Amino acid sequence: MKTIKYCTKNEKLGTKQVYKALKKEFPDIKQKQKSCLSECKSCRKQPIALVGKKNLICEETPELLYAKLVEMIHASDDKKEKKKNKEV
Repeated sequence: MKTIKYCTKNEKLGTKQVYKALKKEFPDIKQKQKSCLSECKSCRKQPIALVGKKNLICEETPELLYAKLVEMIHASDDKKEKKKNKEV
């Protein structure tokens, strides 16, 4: 999985807890907290995270954002596993 980035200005909507929970459960996933992701329109309204350079994930609650990111991490792991099995 690519790097997950969070806007520090979005922390008040719960992304700090998402960051900490993912760091605890998936310590090998790269995560960064940035001062601004230039997504102000979404950032003001709901918890967001940027996966890679272009994939903006927006959810209504931090719990839903966490669940979506976990789902993406598992899907990424499944792809890696399938690719690895194909090569063998």
